[in-house]
Amino acid sequence: MKTKGELEDQISRALTQWEKEYLGRGPLSVKTDILRNMVIVQLRGILTPAEKVLCETKEGMLSIKRIRSDLIESGSEQLKQMIYTLTGKQVTSMHTDISTKTGERMIVFLLQEPIDIQG
Repeated sequence: MKTKGELEDQISRALTQWEKEYLGRGPLSVKTDILRNMVIVQLRGILTPAEKVLCETKEGMLSIKRIRSDLIESGSEQLKQMIYTLTGKQVTSMHTDISTKTGERMIVFLLQEPIDIQG
């Protein structure tokens, strides 16, 4: 049986690999936390240099947020399946947002039931 830390690390690694394969590049760092029925993932360093320049204007920032949101949404079934495979729990919903100021993305997966795992 996996510990909570081991499972969090596996999720972080799997999400990094998914980002590299699906989006063409991975984040600089990923941190996953499991809390009750939530898997909370923080991805740092996800914006490209060109996206950072675009984010200097409001129009550019909104464009980047929309495009990045659409990209994640288009791969959401893969992400939900990945979480199910690793945790054994169905994902009931997925929520995500990106900060164009810090270059971070947060993804929260709400699971059908809590993960019963040792700390």
